[in-house]
Amino acid sequence: MLETPANAKKSRSDFVAEQLEEAVINGDIPAGSRLDETSIAAQFGVSRTPVREALHILCGRGLAEREPYKGVVVIQISAQRIDEMFEAMAELEATCGRLSSHRMTMSERAELESMHREMNALADEGDHEAYNEINTRFHSLLFQGSHNSDLISAAQTLRLKLAPFRKYQLKDKGRLKRSCREHQQIVDAILDQDPKAAENALRRHLVSAAQEVLLKRQRQEDEAAAKSHL
Repeated sequence: MLETPANAKKSRSDFVAEQLEEAVINGDIPAGSRLDETSIAAQFGVSRTPVREALHILCGRGLAEREPYKGVVVIQISAQRIDEMFEAMAELEATCGRLSSHRMTMSERAELESMHREMNALADEGDHEAYNEINTRFHSLLFQGSHNSDLISAAQTLRLKLAPFRKYQLKDKGRLKRSCREHQQIVDAILDQDPKAAENALRRHLVSAAQEVLLKRQRQEDEAAAKSHL
């Protein structure tokens, strides 16, 4: 089935946004760099419309901002800022997990367990792209399971800002395995309807993810510093 123009445009803008996000987080596009629509469109072989949408996504996730007379510029993301975002996400997810442990329906619990089994298989294969996609749905289901619309909205908003970092830390096969082990604790707590265990498991899971991001970031900075002295 052919994509409609609207869906095709959306997929192009999402692709460009993902590529730019990865380059920013990897340090390939350093802080202070201006993201020029024309040059980016030429780089990816697309029109300026999906590029404009991709830049809007980057600004919405706090990776760039619009400056007068400059356009869209990559911002400096400190380790402290990353730590703060993961800390806030940990508390939101912990609360969602606590409520979901006794509010989730039987079908929601079954779906959560099914997703977990599928992610285990993907981790064995090292398929981080597919894993990340289901991982997003897994955590979204935990939000939905709280059956609290305000909490769901707050968690989804922060999840979007952290999405590039969470995807980034899952590119290591060892991290995929650790993520699965942490998910097992979450699923067990939800199925056992144990609110405290669910809360603690989710908080530990987010702390673990934050540590992975910050360690990878520090290694990159150390490597860059070493190269600059050659």
